[in-house]
Amino acid sequence: MNATDAQEREPLILAYIALGSNMGDRERYLSEAIRLLGEDSGIHTASCSGIYETEPVGYTDQDSFLNMVVAVRTSHPPYELLKRMQQVEQRLGRKREVRWGPRTIDLDLLLFGDVRQDDPDLILPHPRMMERAFVLVPLIDAMEKLEVPDARAFRERLEWVEGKEGVRPWRKTC
Repeated sequence: MNATDAQEREPLILAYIALGSNMGDRERYLSEAIRLLGEDSGIHTASCSGIYETEPVGYTDQDSFLNMVVAVRTSHPPYELLKRMQQVEQRLGRKREVRWGPRTIDLDLLLFGDVRQDDPDLILPHPRMMERAFVLVPLIDAMEKLEVPDARAFRERLEWVEGKEGVRPWRKTC
């Protein structure tokens, strides 16, 4: 059995990745990030949310963001998926100069199956996603396209999150 056969037999985990961009051709950076993730034989796109335009959070002296969520099925363990995501960010010119500052692309691992971990380099589920409408709205969108039962709990949580009115539909994707 070769490595490809072994990889095909490994169970695929459903994971959700948030994408954001507020520099240059924002929509192109989002689509290019999805394309680059898809080049990895261990990452398969399951669904994409629509694209939403949002005002910046934290450091507010910057342009608006385009945000979305992509659901993927992956054979990679969490840290390997994170590594692949960071490689995509680097290929698309991501610079980490100002916390919450402008960026060509930002990829955050939100959920990885039922995994719960609190490691210094990777906390799952993402520690701040339940506080951010710009994450929850596209996450729910991607989940509902897959008819994932968990979407209902996230929709209920969204009712209590501030800033929903600032998450404006930009365009549908996938």
